[in-house]
Amino acid sequence: MEKLTKIVATISDLNCSVGFIRSLHEAGMDVVRINTAHQQPEQTMDIVKNVREVSHKIPFMIDTKGPEIRTNNSEQGISLEEGETIRLQGHATKQSNKDCIYVDYPEIVQVLSRGSNIMIDDGDIELAVIEKHPGYVICRVQNSGMVRSRKSVNLPGIEIPLPALNEKDKEYIRFAMDHDMDYIAHSFVRNKKDVLAIQEMLDQRGSQVKIIAKIENQQGVDHIDEILDHVSGIMIARGDLAIEVPAERIPGLQAEMVKKCIRRKKAVIIATQMLHTMIDNPRPTRAEVSDIANAVFSGTDAVMLSGETAFGKYPLESVKIMTKTVREAEKSKTFTVDSEVMPHDNQISVFLSKAAVRSIQKLNTRAIITDTDTGKTARYLAAFRGRTPIYAQCYDQRVMRELALNYGVVADHMDVELSKKDFIKHTLTRLIEKGEIHDSDLIVVLAGNFGKKAGPSFVEISTASNMIQDQKD
Repeated sequence: MEKLTKIVATISDLNCSVGFIRSLHEAGMDVVRINTAHQQPEQTMDIVKNVREVSHKIPFMIDTKGPEIRTNNSEQGISLEEGETIRLQGHATKQSNKDCIYVDYPEIVQVLSRGSNIMIDDGDIELAVIEKHPGYVICRVQNSGMVRSRKSVNLPGIEIPLPALNEKDKEYIRFAMDHDMDYIAHSFVRNKKDVLAIQEMLDQRGSQVKIIAKIENQQGVDHIDEILDHVSGIMIARGDLAIEVPAERIPGLQAEMVKKCIRRKKAVIIATQMLHTMIDNPRPTRAEVSDIANAVFSGTDAVMLSGETAFGKYPLESVKIMTKTVREAEKSKTFTVDSEVMPHDNQISVFLSKAAVRSIQKLNTRAIITDTDTGKTARYLAAFRGRTPIYAQCYDQRVMRELALNYGVVADHMDVELSKKDFIKHTLTRLIEKGEIHDSDLIVVLAGNFGKKAGPSFVEISTASNMIQDQKD
């Protein structure tokens, strides 16, 4: 059976051959993420072409830089020793060297003060400001390590007045619209204004690209409800979040945000360092396996791989391990119908959807089959987090790709609008031929008699063979 929890994998232009992408897809990758912080549009286009050669069903998630700070380029990295001092300065283009670390936020000195902490590369390097001068600060190195090019810079507890979008973000938003991308994952979303800045650009072009808000600072956590009003989902980016927020609070915040998203029918992705040791090692730690399993137990839509697949030594093995772990966790996951999932505006759909999901509990049905125009019904079914797949037959290829991110949904495109009988027979026959269901399996069909815009109007429950025979009669 298909795994229900989805896998997002980051693909870099450094390793994006058709064969490589196909191997990851076959191993369990559902969504391709492209981190624009480390490439240019022409490099991104190489990834897009190769992914589309593998499958037209794989959605793209374009990850924008957002209001973040990064270290500038350096030739070989800067080695730091605990206790030594180094200058830090903001400049748009200057190259870092052994005497000075340059970051790409020119006004950084203005927001720093004596005693401020500076965290580099997800906190691998910590600097403490001991002197402030016009144009630069002197920092004491708190722990030894290497400062490399284009690494994240966090200033815990300091609100930074950066614009929601920089020029590169705008360039990539236009790229997403031009090349029919599916999702924009915007970094360091602080409030609804950051999201609305992107939506305004999309609306000007009438674009259907959906927005995922990356929650990775305290402001994003504080404004999560208003952010969810304006996005299709969130990514809980725990690397930066654990620097901005005490690390011991992350599990609780993660669980709370997952629950909010499920109840509001918004996609949720848990990200950052899920199999971090597999960047350099062929096997994960027990803690990493437990982290993935706990994400599954919480009900997340997806888990994500970053460096593991973008530049790690064991990318395919990472996807395989994540797939195995997800499937094993799903076997022992508790299933209860959440009565607090927010209904949508079609009350008939609400009633029938709940009946379809409850049949899993009461009758041990093996799959739900539905057709969908916008994906709304499929997402509502997914929000109940059942233990069987939802086979969604989509009239729109974009909707098919979007649903690849949602828990439990296995989406396919229907080239033509089929009658109710043809739709059911066609879908069941295909699934039996692929071995995803068997003749004797009890199946739920949630569909409509009054056209695709009207939503579902009936639920039918029977064995697959009986349904196929009934359509022939």
